[in-house]
Amino acid sequence: MNDFLEEFTRPTWLSFPVIAARLLMAALLGGVIGFEREWRNRPAGLRTHILVCVAAATVGILTLEIMNAPALGGREGAALDPLRAVEAVTAGVAFLAAGTIMFSRGEVQGLTTGAGMWLAGAVGLSAGLGLWQIAALGTLLALAVLGLMYSLPSGIAAEKKDPAEAQGTAKKAGNGRAKGAKPST
Repeated sequence: MNDFLEEFTRPTWLSFPVIAARLLMAALLGGVIGFEREWRNRPAGLRTHILVCVAAATVGILTLEIMNAPALGGREGAALDPLRAVEAVTAGVAFLAAGTIMFSRGEVQGLTTGAGMWLAGAVGLSAGLGLWQIAALGTLLALAVLGLMYSLPSGIAAEKKDPAEAQGTAKKAGNGRAKGAKPST
């Protein structure tokens, strides 16, 4: 029975309050990013961004624990590469983010949501590794891009075509008839 209890009371390299603070910070920062997406009624919103952020923070904490736990080969054991945690988070979030990107009616949709999920993973990993400044600044920049730049006119860098000109282009491309129009008899 003691072996069973020892399994659940194993000491960690980081103290429990530090682990809790890092996971809570990841949840808070992921919530801040996710709130904006939820507010704009996007497919990946508040819960998704919080979960991505907390998952990435957990991977970061696990990386530190593995690197420093003698029973797991830390410090004196095999050489460990902490960048593998970054690769794992990036691959996992990329898989999720790819599911939010769709091509429909000639438009790509969901790129911003996918990028936000990727950023939430990076913010969570930063929080999990204890890099609070990076996590907070990444979140602040995300809010600036998602919130402030949302108010800029759509396609600010793209040329706007006159609707009549666009209709003329469609007729030229379709042998003199608009797309979907039946040929004259």
